Amino acid sequence: MEAAAPTIEPEAASDEPKGGSGRGRVWRVLAHEWTLAVLGGLLLAVVLTWPTLKHPASTIPGDIGDPTVQSWQIAWGGHALLTDPLSLWDSNTFYPERYTYVYTDTLLGYAPAGWIGSGLEATIVRYNILYVLLYALAFIGAYALVRQLGAGKLGAAVAGIAWAFAPWRLAHGGHMNILSTGGIALSLAMLARGHGWSLTGGYQPDKRRPGWVVAGWLTAAWQVSLGFGIGLPFVYFLFGAGVVAAATYAWSWWRKKARPPFGRKLLIANLAGGAIFGLVTVSIAMAYLKVIELNPGSKRGLEWTIMFSPPVKAFFTAPAESWFWGERHTAAREQLTWPPEMALLPGITLIVLASAGLFFSIFSVRHRVMLAAGAVGTALLAMGAKLGGDGDPGYITLSKHLPGWDALRTPGRLMIWISLLLAILAAGAVSEAVRNADVLKGAGRTVARVALVVPLLLVLGEGVNKTGHPPVPQPPAAFAQAREPLLVLPATGLIELHYMMWTVDGWPRIANGMAGFEPATQAQTRAATVTFPDPTSIAYLRGIGVKDVLVLPAALAGTPWDGVQTRPIDGLGITREDIDGAVLYRL
Repeated sequence: MEAAAPTIEPEAASDEPKGGSGRGRVWRVLAHEWTLAVLGGLLLAVVLTWPTLKHPASTIPGDIGDPTVQSWQIAWGGHALLTDPLSLWDSNTFYPERYTYVYTDTLLGYAPAGWIGSGLEATIVRYNILYVLLYALAFIGAYALVRQLGAGKLGAAVAGIAWAFAPWRLAHGGHMNILSTGGIALSLAMLARGHGWSLTGGYQPDKRRPGWVVAGWLTAAWQVSLGFGIGLPFVYFLFGAGVVAAATYAWSWWRKKARPPFGRKLLIANLAGGAIFGLVTVSIAMAYLKVIELNPGSKRGLEWTIMFSPPVKAFFTAPAESWFWGERHTAAREQLTWPPEMALLPGITLIVLASAGLFFSIFSVRHRVMLAAGAVGTALLAMGAKLGGDGDPGYITLSKHLPGWDALRTPGRLMIWISLLLAILAAGAVSEAVRNADVLKGAGRTVARVALVVPLLLVLGEGVNKTGHPPVPQPPAAFAQAREPLLVLPATGLIELHYMMWTVDGWPRIANGMAGFEPATQAQTRAATVTFPDPTSIAYLRGIGVKDVLVLPAALAGTPWDGVQTRPIDGLGITREDIDGAVLYRL
């Protein structure tokens, strides 16, 4: 096995000055495995997401679609929790609709970051910093999990990089809710540690730590608070794992005719932590159910799932944002109907190492088979409707029978779990190779250890990105002068995400917004304002409480509002101001 993490031995009495002793303790802390793992994760995240932090106040990774509204989500969560927590779900967008904050994954777990700074620039800086940190947390979480399961340091490092910076993630550079998976691995590591369990050592009652169990459940609750798109499969996994663990415990009790040690403290830790996890999950689920109650049209059919179901070739195809594989896989991507959700390559190096881990590993054969079966089974589910022609039995079956699963319209995102299982298998192979290298003597040992760095370099190379970092759209001067509630025209398309983001300065209520469905009031507003300004549209807007209408002429081309700024307002009882290329109508 690899050398254990350095431990701090009791200091013997000596005449060494206290200052030197203090420096020694500081050095030992800095050189500790977990300090190095955290610092390494942060450094890797900064380098492998570069140039995210090059211009953090003016550019944003991915595109100017989802990232702009996600920056608003984080800011709104922080603002609402500080000023009016009871109105958290009723955001300032989609006026006058309710529960608008939960029209999509909320990223609520990041809300405390929204307490730092205010305004648009702070919102973008905050988003960029969190974007880097989520990659760091994914590495740290995977590293901790694999170490807890029994793998060595190098194996854990390879697994952490391969999972956190996998090529398939690069297609989701604009989806913070999909990239934020570090809490999954970290909570599993904490729960395993708290229960004194690993793959190599099994259940070891003397290593039980109730505090780690509570920390694991709290981390899992935080992960779920980031969104159900990734959180719901995690909830079902934890439920299934709990059932299996309880059944295994009961079987061991019955077979040995004696109750295996568990302990009251560990039971209380699980009950308390599990209760908090359940409360968070149910609270968020109730908010989503309220959205469906208020907006029956928000419930999606299986046609979305069918459309996003990937073929087998998708698991070996990298997204265009991959520095190494992007151009090489251009032809393969052209054969996919929706590449952003179907370019699912977990990494060629990871696949090779995981395959080796089936035959050559520190883990037992039984555990290797279970890990491989889990990866293959999850891959079959990830094919969605492509499995067997209709996905039933398979992903479609889950969509029909598991509560909430029908809302998960992108089966390929299960690659989160596939790649994690592959990473554990790969770590087993690398750790076994290290153990064999340690047996060698002299130059052979040195050569073997140098050669073992190659897998680390390969997974690093596959994680290098070509993600775009476009400038963030800035609001017109007139936006700050408009009164709320406000309607901005044009009221359709991705530009509505920009309007949402612009509201972080002052939080005015706006009738605009964009989600995966169109709320009833928004549809009525769009239809009523196509003829604006005229008596009918003005009466409608006044009726729902809108005070001002801001028109952006440069964005009107090709929309139903094209030319609205040229229409007369005589006799309508409203005023008009031209402000730096925008037109502000006061109703």
